[in-house]
Amino acid sequence: MDPKLGRMTLKDWVAIESDSVQPTPRFRRELCRMMAVAADKLRRLGASVDSVDTGSQQLPDGQSLPIPPIILAELGNGPKKPTVCFYGHLDVQPAARGDGWLTEPYVLTEVDGKLYGRGATDNKGPVLAWINAVSTFQALEQDLPVNIKFILEGMEEAGSVALEELVQKEKDRFFSGVDYIVISDNLWVSRRKPAVTYGTRGNSYFTVEVKCRDQDFHSGTFGGILNEPMADLVALLGSLVDSSGHILIPGIYDHVASLTEEEKNIYKSIDLDLEEYRNSSQVKKFLFDTKEEVLMHLWRYPSLSIHGIEGAFDEPGAKTVIPGRVVGKFSIRLVPHMNASVVEKQVKHHLEDVFSKRNSSNQMAVSMVLGLPPWIANINDSQYLAAKRAIRTVFGTDPDMIRDGSTIPIARIFQEIIGKSVMMLPLGAVDDGEHSQNEKINRWNYIEGSKLFAAFFLELAKLHE
Repeated sequence: MDPKLGRMTLKDWVAIESDSVQPTPRFRRELCRMMAVAADKLRRLGASVDSVDTGSQQLPDGQSLPIPPIILAELGNGPKKPTVCFYGHLDVQPAARGDGWLTEPYVLTEVDGKLYGRGATDNKGPVLAWINAVSTFQALEQDLPVNIKFILEGMEEAGSVALEELVQKEKDRFFSGVDYIVISDNLWVSRRKPAVTYGTRGNSYFTVEVKCRDQDFHSGTFGGILNEPMADLVALLGSLVDSSGHILIPGIYDHVASLTEEEKNIYKSIDLDLEEYRNSSQVKKFLFDTKEEVLMHLWRYPSLSIHGIEGAFDEPGAKTVIPGRVVGKFSIRLVPHMNASVVEKQVKHHLEDVFSKRNSSNQMAVSMVLGLPPWIANINDSQYLAAKRAIRTVFGTDPDMIRDGSTIPIARIFQEIIGKSVMMLPLGAVDDGEHSQNEKINRWNYIEGSKLFAAFFLELAKLHE
């Protein structure tokens, strides 16, 4: 494969400002252009391509914007070959030079072997690496060892609008012959050692409102004669988690999966320099002292984070206000085998108990606004074995078997609706800066990642036989 050819295509794709987060007509036009460019690229590979119209999105301000089409593409239908479906997204997070980028975010710029540009690692680079792998077999005039399907969307960064509905609709048609699903939309935990991801945490996001009245109070006129909503809220938020990170909600750990010896051994072999990780994170001290404990509390134990308070005075200056109504926001990262509806009941019961003990005359309301379950896969499935073998071939090492502490709903959606093995096979290094300023993918990761996908096709075909 000619690396210049791959890089030029990545440069072209990065140049398209396919921002799905900012709901403006210009960005939606760019998104639709991005999807059209990708569809054309797949047609040139010889794939049959269906750009599925998913309608429009009604925004709170009354405007209606088109949802970019979702691409369903197929290449090959050999009855004896395994069929692999690749999921990727072509939309990106917002980016502007003035936000702290050292280069123009939509101009792919190489510095010291690093390719900087919005979408380079999340997720345009990995999508193109998969396409590069497919086109390599064609360039060598070799038969593609697997049947390939693509599902590419343009709204992942905005919540994958319309995707789950389409997957459900296509379950018995487009996805009927699919054996394996691969996602490449996350990162390694190392700069040089590749990884395979087999699980993610879920997320239950809560709001807790404390209200006396809609208007604020003057602290000189009312301070000392009423239950202040902010004081109630601070007490409620302070009751959720202790200084060691332990969640204080009764019963919250009851359904957490037991730690097995096999799982313990996985953490021992993972390549993570804890001191480097701490320094690069600009954190003085983590809550845990060993690599194994840090990884387990990122991946296989729940965590509770307090995000903010709506209605509080947060501007510079000294405003002597008592907020009349405040809303606290926090979330719990869920792990196997926690259930979002059970967690919701536990949280509500705990906060109601704490609030009742304060004998406050204010009103309290708790809501779970998001309840996304965790995802975990069977690492003994054929495609995990094929990925390990392919990584050994290309990189000369066994991969880190990792989970992701964040929530990636698409993995669970595919596994639940289609009922097939789902694997996340990342290409990017830990310092790629997805969603951040100066996002990049290393030239080495991009080229070796394209080789990895090609080797994966070969290994999967062998195992399938």
